[in-house]
Amino acid sequence: MKKAKMVISRDFQIAEIDRRIYGNFVEHLGRCVYGGIYQPNHASADEFGFRKDVIKLVKELQIPIIRYPGGNFVSNYYWEDGVGPVSERPKRLDLAWRTTETNEIGTDEFVKWCRLVNAEPMIAVNLGTRGISDARNLIEYCNHKSGSRFSDMRIKNGVKEPHNVKVWCLGNEMDGPWQIGHKTANEYGRLASETAKAMRQVDPTIELVACGSSGTFMSTFPSWEAEILDLTYDQVDYVSLHTYYGNRENNSQNFLASSEDMDNYIKTVSSVCDYIKAKKRSKKTLMLSFDEWNVWYHSNKSDDDKMKNKPWQIAPSLLEDNYTFEDALVVGLMLMTLLKHSNRVRMACMAQLVNVIAPIMTEEDGKVWRQTIFFPFQHVSKYGRGIALTPVLTSTKHDTKDFSDVNDVQSIAVWNSEHSQLVIFAVNRDQNDIIPLTCDVRDFKDYRFIEHIELKHEDLQMCNNANNENVAPKTVPLGELSNGVLKVNLKPTSWNVIRLKK
Repeated sequence: MKKAKMVISRDFQIAEIDRRIYGNFVEHLGRCVYGGIYQPNHASADEFGFRKDVIKLVKELQIPIIRYPGGNFVSNYYWEDGVGPVSERPKRLDLAWRTTETNEIGTDEFVKWCRLVNAEPMIAVNLGTRGISDARNLIEYCNHKSGSRFSDMRIKNGVKEPHNVKVWCLGNEMDGPWQIGHKTANEYGRLASETAKAMRQVDPTIELVACGSSGTFMSTFPSWEAEILDLTYDQVDYVSLHTYYGNRENNSQNFLASSEDMDNYIKTVSSVCDYIKAKKRSKKTLMLSFDEWNVWYHSNKSDDDKMKNKPWQIAPSLLEDNYTFEDALVVGLMLMTLLKHSNRVRMACMAQLVNVIAPIMTEEDGKVWRQTIFFPFQHVSKYGRGIALTPVLTSTKHDTKDFSDVNDVQSIAVWNSEHSQLVIFAVNRDQNDIIPLTCDVRDFKDYRFIEHIELKHEDLQMCNNANNENVAPKTVPLGELSNGVLKVNLKPTSWNVIRLKK
């Protein structure tokens, strides 16, 4: 019989979860910016041209930090093009996605929009076609109060107070041959180190992220991390991780196990960081920024055709995956993996926020709507605040094409001591059987069972659309909590949020 058992104790602490683990990503790509967050001719647009219907759904996700402006886009981005009077801003050819960038939205507008959705900006600098001086100039523009060339330029552009951007990415995926300005590890490490020094001269309070590998598929992984960190370790605070998963082989069992790869990826990069720490005899423990992650595969073929045959369009529809119910389960599993490593993963960004491989979709002249993947992200962002507890979990297991000893049930708990709340997130990966989950919660003897939220659909390939929210969470009858033992039944292939409160 398939079953799962879990022991939950406030003594089994992983870490206090950094709220920035629930970050997201906005890139000048497809309809993410134009037609996504910004559409001045839309009925819901505010005085700045931002769609208020999009802002409403973004606020539902409670996103604390948003990465910008890329992504591959940043490696040929001239930030000066996106500031000053909009009528005077030049159009540029975006070499990353072979589109035309109008620069109607730039740094000042993006920071303004971040404040509207209660998020902090995370800005990437161009280390592909540009370098030290341009990054230094941008941080002066954003963070220096006044009395210098670029701070006074910001004031002239109508922004009196500094933006005070505290998190900066030193380029993007510089190990990738697809990247404009692709570099070797030595070339990138030297440039990133010197750029970091110059930026910290302007503002010593910033946090900096070095580019790790673009994924475990890279032939240079993880030697890239070792070489670039040998050069940048003393200058940076984080190294980045990127990964995407997809069910290209139509093997749902294997796809639902893909978070096992994410788990191994985090362990490997952490080990490399600790190796460099030991090599340098450093007291600093480098943290991880998982600043691109999601499911991405549905739109690949159509995007290849569009970019080859119709280049230089303005904000064409690109990377617009229509997500299935099983995609939502994988997103939930990836979120739990991030929580499991919250002692090292201090920031993370789902890629991306609107229209482009996104939880939120818009119609050009119509509605905004929630994709299936919106809901697990919303649940974990809302209820996953507090201390992540080590999942002492035993579960029946199975093997898949690429993974062995995969738990039928994956679960983790978060304890919020301030609000006296314990939340258990759980996925039943089995496609056929209800699996009973038994949790020893005797360490929370004064807590009562208050809610069980479930995301479930009989069709793993079911999607949402602008007119029908076919896949949506619902509250289900509570399980049993008696003498410190919690018992719930997890339906086949289901996402579950189980809440206890004192």
